[in-house]
Amino acid sequence: MKLYIAEKPSMAREIAACLKNPKNGNGFIKTEGGVVTWLFGHVLRQVEPEAYDAKYKFWRAEDLPIVPQIWKLEVDPKAAEQFNIVKKLIKDADEIIHAGDPDREGQLLVDEVLDFVGNKKPVKRILLNALDETSIKRANENLRDNAEFFNLKQSALARARADWLIGMNLSRAYTLAARRLGHDEVFPIGRVKTPTLALVVRREKEITNFKPVDFFNIFVQFQHENGTFVAKWKPNSDDIKFFDSQGRLINKKFAEACLKKFATKPLDGKISSCKTSEKKESQPLPFSLSTLQIAAGKTFGYTPQQVLDAAQSLYEKKLTTYPRSDCEFLPTSQLSDAKKILANLQKTTDDSLKKLADNADAKIKSRAWNNSKISAHHAIIPTIKPVTGGLNIVELNIYKLIAKNYAVQFYPVHIFDETIIEVTYKKEKFSARGKIIKQIGWREFYVAAKTKADDEISQNLPQVAKGDTVTYKNSELKKSTTEPPPRFSASSLVQGMKDIHKYVKNPEVQQQLKDVYGIGTEATRAQIIDDLITRGFLKFMGGRSKKSLQPTEKAFLLIDLLPDEITFPDATAIWEDKLHSMSDGEGTLDEFLAGQVQFTKNLCKKAVTAKIKPPEGVTLCPRCKSGVMVKRKRKDGSGEFWSCSNYPNCKTTCEDKDGKPDLENLKSAVQSNIPCPRCKSGVMVKRKRKDGSGEFWGCSNYPNCRMACNDKNGKPDFEGGKF
Repeated sequence: MKLYIAEKPSMAREIAACLKNPKNGNGFIKTEGGVVTWLFGHVLRQVEPEAYDAKYKFWRAEDLPIVPQIWKLEVDPKAAEQFNIVKKLIKDADEIIHAGDPDREGQLLVDEVLDFVGNKKPVKRILLNALDETSIKRANENLRDNAEFFNLKQSALARARADWLIGMNLSRAYTLAARRLGHDEVFPIGRVKTPTLALVVRREKEITNFKPVDFFNIFVQFQHENGTFVAKWKPNSDDIKFFDSQGRLINKKFAEACLKKFATKPLDGKISSCKTSEKKESQPLPFSLSTLQIAAGKTFGYTPQQVLDAAQSLYEKKLTTYPRSDCEFLPTSQLSDAKKILANLQKTTDDSLKKLADNADAKIKSRAWNNSKISAHHAIIPTIKPVTGGLNIVELNIYKLIAKNYAVQFYPVHIFDETIIEVTYKKEKFSARGKIIKQIGWREFYVAAKTKADDEISQNLPQVAKGDTVTYKNSELKKSTTEPPPRFSASSLVQGMKDIHKYVKNPEVQQQLKDVYGIGTEATRAQIIDDLITRGFLKFMGGRSKKSLQPTEKAFLLIDLLPDEITFPDATAIWEDKLHSMSDGEGTLDEFLAGQVQFTKNLCKKAVTAKIKPPEGVTLCPRCKSGVMVKRKRKDGSGEFWSCSNYPNCKTTCEDKDGKPDLENLKSAVQSNIPCPRCKSGVMVKRKRKDGSGEFWGCSNYPNCRMACNDKNGKPDFEGGKF
């Protein structure tokens, strides 16, 4: 028996329909070409820490980090019935066809089931980039050995285990750190989620601290015998005090003095340079999921999740190809479908799409057709199935975006001549820019972005030559004001995650990461943003109908609590790059996880001394300064007292006085200002021996640091008596 295991029921139904005479069974479909069954995404899940050791059920800093020696999975109870059906079918099969989605996660979720049940049967891989009949049959005729995708599975396993290590350990470590300071919050920390949140928090701080600055530009109109043109002054003045660090003129009086100078005779200048060059703009590439989410956010204000949902629906309706693609290129084998797809677009009721398709030339081969850029999947494009109705407005708008970026591949490149004229006048330089369109090409359907007000004015320039004389006619002083960076919208945050190299802290790492895929995956970015909103770390200003995202107080609290290593994206971006390299066979699972374990250990250690502002009304411990005073009940039932939340690292206690700690009468071990010579992060504290035989000194960081020594004249005796 040949067994197809699909990622979800909808995909299973489409495969079965192409294998002839499908007959429904309980959790599977019988066909002439074999049996088709399905999963529900990940039917297996990572176990909770207490499955490794019962003591991990309780959150304790001294137990961290938790590092499994043998990783365990368990069947999700919600999917147990289907899992058992699949398990039996695997046992009865002679050959298995892996039909997970053609990406990292799709590879893992079928492979992990096969590994979990101990499968030894041969496994082939079908790569489904579209669910129309032609595409499925084509894919089924080109099955590959599943062993070819071992590295892809390893990459997915590395991602899953790293997420568990960092999420489980750091969430506990920094939640406990916050609770020591009186905060009653659970702080979920994620390898991708946390640096993404930090982008929004840092942007909000930039906006809050922003101070607008006025700056000035001078534009001069020159007369040439063939016509007039406007040129922008390019200062080369030595008076740097009139300019800011970015070279902007910020002194109005100096600007006005320049205007007067420019208007003073003699008024003759010279063309010092005139260069014309032909420029070509290639067609925009078809969409990956991220670029589609960004475009739909800018055009329609849709959230990334709305776009993903609509793209998934279009895929399941067989109208577009696989939506969770990170690729913007197409295989040349797809060129044969171009005439059919364009013909379908000509029949649509949308006038703009119809016009676009009417004039498209299927013989044109753009840069998008590049087999070397294709791995498991390609860019999102329309299928050969025509749109006949039944789409909601979001689906229709997303389809039109996808179709438009596909259709312009069959238009010529945009060609224009760009001319830059430089004028020397009053020993100063002025620059004018203009262009002449030679071939509109695909630009007929895409309006070029407007230049900023302080940029050179785009204009039709007269015919000039180097050395020609020009005459000053008039000038204009334009004032502009610096603006704070814009708040992230959901779609621009996706773009930030994709272009993460722009936000890393280390400039050397920034250069290294220019070509990486960003942080997160095409499938998870929208989910991560939605999760941050659902958990109350981000909010839409004015509700979801508005575009701007704003961090909540809880978000500021979390990011201020955490060290830079987890809030800046440097490490996460490098890891994502390594995960992609692992997919290509570079690096191993063990090497990657070893780095994650060490990173987790370092940050768990930092959590011990992490500090944030306590909530209002909470009293900071006057001795250790890293805990807060907490009211507790005496074990003998004789009343209440206050003690430091940092116990046992700090054993400060005092009586209750009118519902507040009586700080004037502290009871605790004596704490010195003498640093611990071993861990360097604690101080030495005088304590009483349990057997009543006297006193000794121990590190305030106990049990993380077990440094101890005898007392000598009221001070720690570091030279003798260490134990």
